[in-house]
Amino acid sequence: MKIIIVGCGKVGSTLAEHLVQEGHEITIIDRQWEKLKYLSERIDVLGVEGNGASISTQREAGVQSSDILIATTNSDELNLLCCLIAKKAGNCQTIARIRDPEYYNEMRYIRDELNLSMVINPEQAAASEVARIIKFPSAMKVDMFSRSRVELIKIGIPEGSKLDGMKLTEMESRLHCKVLICIVERGDQLLIPHGDFALRAGDFVSFIAPHSVALAFFKASGAIVTNTVKSIILIGGGKLSYYVAKLLEDTKIGVKIIEQDFAKCQQLSEMLPQAVIINGDGTEKELLDEEGISVVDAVGNFTGIDEENILLSLYEKGISKAKLLTKINRITFEEIIAGLDIGSIINPNSITSDNIVRFVRALNNSMGSNVETLYKIAQGRAEALEFRVRDEGRIVGKPLMELRLKPGIIIACITKGNKVEIPNGHSVIEKDDLVVVVSIERGLNDLEDILA
Repeated sequence: MKIIIVGCGKVGSTLAEHLVQEGHEITIIDRQWEKLKYLSERIDVLGVEGNGASISTQREAGVQSSDILIATTNSDELNLLCCLIAKKAGNCQTIARIRDPEYYNEMRYIRDELNLSMVINPEQAAASEVARIIKFPSAMKVDMFSRSRVELIKIGIPEGSKLDGMKLTEMESRLHCKVLICIVERGDQLLIPHGDFALRAGDFVSFIAPHSVALAFFKASGAIVTNTVKSIILIGGGKLSYYVAKLLEDTKIGVKIIEQDFAKCQQLSEMLPQAVIINGDGTEKELLDEEGISVVDAVGNFTGIDEENILLSLYEKGISKAKLLTKINRITFEEIIAGLDIGSIINPNSITSDNIVRFVRALNNSMGSNVETLYKIAQGRAEALEFRVRDEGRIVGKPLMELRLKPGIIIACITKGNKVEIPNGHSVIEKDDLVVVVSIERGLNDLEDILA
C-alpha cells in the first residue's frame, strides 16, 4: 500500500520503520530536511520537505494515489487539518494522532464528525497498558484479546518457582489450571514450545488464558508475587502520568505524581483532584525517600528523558520491591534495554505503531478474516494477532490436528460467542469465531496465511 506519514518525530519514525518492514511504500512529509535525510538513509522511504497541511505538499507526496495518510506531528490541530485536506485532495483513509487531554472525552465525536478512519493517542494507549500490568504485579507485559476476556501475559520465571523444571504436559495436572505457553525467551533464543518442553528459571514466558484462570495460575505456580497494588508513584507529570492517574481514579489505588514544573503541578491538581501532586525533582534521592519510594507498591518512571527513567528504575530496584514501569521513547537500543532488570518497559511510540499496523493489515486484507487485534511481543521478534473469521475457507470446520501450519506459528485461543477455549488438536474453528495466533513469522494479514 502507498502510505504518507506527516511528521518525522519519534512516532512518525517508529511507524515508518514498522510499515517499511511490512512491505509498504512510505513517503514522509516534514519541514526539517535534516530529519528526512537521516531517516531516508536508514530505511527505504521517500522524504518530502514542506508543510503537511499544504495541498501542494500533499500532492507532491502523491496523496491522489495514496491509500492512507497518517498525521503524527506534535500539534493535534495540525494533524486534524492534514487529515481534512487529504480527504479532499486524495480521498484516502486518514489517521490522526491526538494527545491533548482536553480532547479526552471527545475522541469519538472528532473521529466521526471529521470522517477519520482512526484516532490514536499514544499516551492514552500506553496508560491502558500500564493499568493492565498493574493487575498482575509479576507481569512484565499484559495484552488483551476477545474484548478483554483473554490475556496474553509475559512473566519471568524466578529461582524457586514451581515452574522451574516443569514440562508443559505436567502443568495442568500439577497446577490445576489450563493455560497455553505460547512463547519462551531463553537467552537469545525465541521458542514456540511443545508438550515435552521443560521450563527453566531465567526463562521469560508468554502465556494466554482468561483472566480468572490467569489469576489461578499466578497463585498456583509459587514464588510469583500476587500482592495487589494499592499505591503508585508516578515520576514526571506529563501526559502519560495524567492518563494513568485518570484510569486509576475509580480504583482503590492511591496515586502520587512528582513533577518539577510548578505550573504543571497546579494544572494536574485541578484535573486530578483525587491524586496527590508533589512539586519537586523526581530524580533526587532525598525527595524519593521522603515520599516513600521504598515502601510503595508500584513506581512509574515517566519523565521525558529515557536515560533518567532507566537510571531511576535501576536505583529503585535496589531499594524497593515495587513493581517498576519504565517509559522508553526510543527503540534504537531495544535489545540492550530489554536485558536490563528495569521491570515493564512502556513505549508509547511502539504501542501506537502496533495499533496502526493492525489497522493497515485489516485494510490490506482480501480474504475471509480480519485482523482485530495485533501486538508485538518478545521485543518485536514475534506477533500475537486476533482474527475474526468472516467466511468459510480452508481452516473452517476442520480439527486443528488436520491443519498444516507454517513453522513458528501456534493457534493460542478460540472464542466462540462468550465461550473462551484454549484449543487442542480436536478443536475446530467456525465462522464468526475470534482466533488468536502467535507467530514468529511477521506480516500475517489473514488467518489462512498461517497454513503451509
